[in-house]
Amino acid sequence: MSLSPHGADETSEAAGSGRSGRRPGQSGTREAILDAARARFAEVGFDKASIRSIASTAGVDPALVHHYFGTKQELLTAVVDLPVDTDLIRAHIAAAPVDQLGETIVRTVVGVWDSPVGASAIAAFRAILGGGDAGLVRSFVLEVILKDVRHRVDSPPGAGGTRVALAVAQMGGVLMARKIIGIEPIVSMSAEELGRLVGPSLQRYLTGDLDLPPS
Repeated sequence: MSLSPHGADETSEAAGSGRSGRRPGQSGTREAILDAARARFAEVGFDKASIRSIASTAGVDPALVHHYFGTKQELLTAVVDLPVDTDLIRAHIAAAPVDQLGETIVRTVVGVWDSPVGASAIAAFRAILGGGDAGLVRSFVLEVILKDVRHRVDSPPGAGGTRVALAVAQMGGVLMARKIIGIEPIVSMSAEELGRLVGPSLQRYLTGDLDLPPS
């Protein structure tokens, strides 16, 4: 499946995948876990919020958290609740050679944002940020969407986090110009064009010589 702007229908189909209906009796437990996870992520951050502490806050056994949501990353994805297929986005980026990550990230993210689910995703992000939960968005981007990228560009050792943070800042500026402020010609460019023009800047942050000391 393509995440390019030419694959909007496929992107929309993927956005609806993986969302099965809740069976009777599940809703209360699921919501309690989600509420507890949201509270713990906000209180101590994603890294320090353990499944055990989330389960304790929700008043359930830790095994139930894994049963309903799988990993902590998958639980965070459920808390953020964006109408996009995060597994597909990650797979699309993971399939790119390291020296093409910059262009691939731009094309993939812009393709999703331009798809039929894009408006809903933007609205969800705005709601999260408006509610003072910026940490959830940060954790979602760094620990779910781009976690694998951080490991792939970790040179010198320990620099992966800085490299990805710089790339995210660049990409955030592009999305702000395209979807929020409406700056031309950024708005009118295709995902392919933006990938070709902006991708090299992201690539420099991800793999170029930034004169970063080892951590």
